[in-house]
Amino acid sequence: MKSRLKELRAREGYNQTQLARHARISRQTISLIERGEYMPSLLIAVRIARIFKEPVENVFSFEEEEL
Repeated sequence: MKSRLKELRAREGYNQTQLARHARISRQTISLIERGEYMPSLLIAVRIARIFKEPVENVFSFEEEEL
């Protein structure tokens, strides 16, 4: 899974702690998602996408072989 989290976070001027607070998850979880070491649940993915006012598929994407 790939994410545009870091890019979108920079666009909106959020640091990891601020984004984590808005998404109601830990800063460490944001860091893990950005490094591709953690796949968020659907609920967390939707929360994050809504923060950026983007569809989930514009924030997170999968390689064909992952599906």
